[in-house]
Amino acid sequence: ELGQTLERMAQTLKDQLPATASGGRGWVPPGTHPDPRPPDEADVVVVGGGVVGWSVAYWLKGLEGRRRQHGMKVLVVERDPTYSRASTVLSAGGIRQQFSLRENIQMSRFSASFLRDINEYLGMPNEPPIDIQFQPSGYLFLASPQSAATLEAAVQLQRDEGVQVTLLSPTQLKAKFPWINTEDVAVASYGLEDEGWFDPWTLLNAFRRKAISLGVQSCSGEVRAFVTSASHTMTPAPPSARIKYVHIYMPDSLEYQPVACAIVVNAAGAWAGKLLEAEGLPRGLCQPSLPIQPRKRYVFTWHCPDGPGLSCPFCIDTSGAYFRRDGITGNYLGGMSPSEEEEPDPSNLSVDHNYFQEQIWPRLARRVPAFESLRVRASWAGYYDYNAFDQNGVLGPHPRLENMFLAAGFSGHGLQHSPAAGRAVAELLIKGRYETLDLQRLGWDRLVAGEPLEENSMI
Repeated sequence: ELGQTLERMAQTLKDQLPATASGGRGWVPPGTHPDPRPPDEADVVVVGGGVVGWSVAYWLKGLEGRRRQHGMKVLVVERDPTYSRASTVLSAGGIRQQFSLRENIQMSRFSASFLRDINEYLGMPNEPPIDIQFQPSGYLFLASPQSAATLEAAVQLQRDEGVQVTLLSPTQLKAKFPWINTEDVAVASYGLEDEGWFDPWTLLNAFRRKAISLGVQSCSGEVRAFVTSASHTMTPAPPSARIKYVHIYMPDSLEYQPVACAIVVNAAGAWAGKLLEAEGLPRGLCQPSLPIQPRKRYVFTWHCPDGPGLSCPFCIDTSGAYFRRDGITGNYLGGMSPSEEEEPDPSNLSVDHNYFQEQIWPRLARRVPAFESLRVRASWAGYYDYNAFDQNGVLGPHPRLENMFLAAGFSGHGLQHSPAAGRAVAELLIKGRYETLDLQRLGWDRLVAGEPLEENSMI
């Protein structure tokens, strides 16, 4: 039914469009116009050109097949074309299956399979194979006596879903990783397959290039306003509304381009909540608010010639600090999420170097004595699209904005879940239902009901 609705709306868009300053009406095929202005119309506008947004765009074109005579018109809008502040490329690049929520485990398993066969999906004719530089070193979770039962329960669920993961006693842990201090560790879980880390930019660029080759168009700009079917209605406010136009503001300009659309996908990451506060959206229809906000996270790199070496996995300490190997020459990277009381100001991406010295380094040195003599080499900050409700993604339709779909709030695991999340949203748009994975529990209903989906394995 949803696909038929999209088809009908798309057929009427051209006649409804006003003339604009960009000249004329209609779709501008990718690569045929040097002007980065958006087109006048699109079937689907994806707001956010990070890895989740481009995954949605890719799967929309990949799954549509021959359903439509002229193909679906998909537009991706990204306000930071340099990606200098993008969460995707500023992440630590990890992928793991060790989650405590079934949906997260299933998305990780799908994504691992996708990455393993990435060239079958995203490979381009007459171009070199995609190499995401995957390092299959696994994740190692350490649990204190207080959290041991929770970790063991998560491992049982993971095994039920087909994950290859083992539990290690302190003695076994020390035998496998002699460089680790096992004090206060009751048990550890270690991923044996399809876990490690890879290059985030390579995956983002591969999604982007493939999607554009399939006909997806992109533009640089910021969505700041909408026009909806409720914009000119009298009170009382209607119970729901449809978005008719997206207003895209050009970089360094007061000018905006209205784009008529049938569907909007909110993949704006850390700013997904703010997007639902944009001008033109009826406030009464956007309640409860989307609890997704930017949270700043630091990543530090350091050199330690006597460190764990090639045997170093992606290790998550009992304290919450994490680290992994970075290359093969004694370099490492890591960080730690702060407590709620210590959350840094997210208005910029400056780094608090004292946070490493005072909070992270003591924890690292306690767990790995060799890290006592580490030397910090570099640091950066990036954003989590933090879901303050339960730290899990929000996927699927908005309950009152009839043609808006959500794909945001992954709280640090959006990169690794992007192949699965993109496909899931595309299935909803094209087929009206989830087919590959049942992710209904990640929908908006839990926000309304006040029933969080707790994930115990957050980093």
